[in-house]
Amino acid sequence: PVNQGLDKPVSTYEVHLGSWRKVLDKEWGVRYLTYRELADELIPYVLEMGYTHIELMPIAEHPLDASWGYQVLGFFAPTSRFGTPEDFMYFVDKCHQNNLGVILDWVPAHFPKDGAGLNYFDGTHLYSHADPRQGEHQDWGTLIFNYDRSEVRTFLLSNAMFWLDKYHIDGLRVDAVASMLYLDYSREDGQWVPNQYGGRENLGAISFLRKMNEAVHGVFPGVLTIAEESTAWPMVSRPTYMGGLGFTLKWNMGWMHDTLNYMSKEPIHRRYHHHDMTFSLLYAFTENFVLPLSHDEVVHGKGSLINKMSGDEWQKFANLRAYYGFMWGHPGKKLLFMGGEFAQWQEWNFNNSLEWQALSAPNHQGVQRFVRDLNQLYKNEPALYEDDFNWTGFTWIDANDSENSVFAFMRNAKSTDEFIVVVSNLTPVPRESYRVGVPKIGYYSEILNSDSEHYWGGNMGNDGGQGAEEVPMHGHPYSLSLTLPPLATIMLKLASS
Repeated sequence: PVNQGLDKPVSTYEVHLGSWRKVLDKEWGVRYLTYRELADELIPYVLEMGYTHIELMPIAEHPLDASWGYQVLGFFAPTSRFGTPEDFMYFVDKCHQNNLGVILDWVPAHFPKDGAGLNYFDGTHLYSHADPRQGEHQDWGTLIFNYDRSEVRTFLLSNAMFWLDKYHIDGLRVDAVASMLYLDYSREDGQWVPNQYGGRENLGAISFLRKMNEAVHGVFPGVLTIAEESTAWPMVSRPTYMGGLGFTLKWNMGWMHDTLNYMSKEPIHRRYHHHDMTFSLLYAFTENFVLPLSHDEVVHGKGSLINKMSGDEWQKFANLRAYYGFMWGHPGKKLLFMGGEFAQWQEWNFNNSLEWQALSAPNHQGVQRFVRDLNQLYKNEPALYEDDFNWTGFTWIDANDSENSVFAFMRNAKSTDEFIVVVSNLTPVPRESYRVGVPKIGYYSEILNSDSEHYWGGNMGNDGGQGAEEVPMHGHPYSLSLTLPPLATIMLKLASS
């Protein structure tokens, strides 16, 4: 796989290939881009934006566009919507030539009832359970794999290995892991069958996930396995020999939910919700987390990311840039769904292209520029990615200034003694002479400011940097007297001591 790992930068662009961009064809009308066209258009765009990985929503063959690929019929076939298997290989090769990792969304949790698929494959419930309390997924109208059968486990395991072996995929994001782990997932009392010990854990699924991770990491060392798991199930991203499930990474759904909730509040009320931004640090190092702003957050009436932000138009854009700055500073790998990088207004619709026309406006251009610069900065600063999963990589400077809704922390590198100071001011009130404690004397360069006019901000800041003074603050011997722009995140780095 590409050069990737827990101590490497991982910034992922999540893409639904069918709706990233469509083209008008004389012969076919509006049609999808092919795998080869995507190689020529999507890859240069993702590179220009500074991402390290592309994560593809499921591309295994599926009948229903509206399932977004999550109801798979042909587990071993890339969908023919965009071309042939060779075309998809070409796409992956092109990514690798440009040092871009490719992560596939993989769906071993359930399958659709279509007769052309695995349902009643030999006239019996060969892959699922005969009892609907075990075999039917009520939320999605699909069937649940019978993980207690070794043939089913082998089928799914060989499928995971197939994508890694034949298509050289760099990572598998495993969908709906929570629905696999719990027998009572989304079920009322009496609608589920306990395991042999009377518990609600799906022992077959647990065994399968552990075997899958052991096999993948054993045969393809360096490949990432990523769990979309929304509960507090322990040790999802810990090795199986320690009792974990063996995933490399786990999506941090709690962080996403809490912080988006905070950003939707009026700034005057944010002081009462300060914990929504700090709570994640109480558990941030219990798993190897990805911070996911995924497709699930911008559909079904939830609105786009820009529409979740509070305030008027200027404040919405400032809020979103400040939020991205906070996210890229926060421990954990990064994932952003397509459209979020330029703040499209409409929520995602799988039938339509992204709202590319929005980029004619300077406010959308500003967000796009900001995400691009964030990614470049992130890749260039080891302090922001080397030590994501340990307290040694993170230090609160001040987690408790709820009165001003200001958050200040440091990110520390592993290979050097470099560190980066991150300060987010999440009210529209500029803060002059705001003191932030730092461990070393010297001149601190302002290496990022989400309020820069370059990003459609108000261009308030610290004239490129500040010298630290011998004024003790926040338990540190020195401090910076900063100007904090309204609704903005700034990052500073010691340039010379």
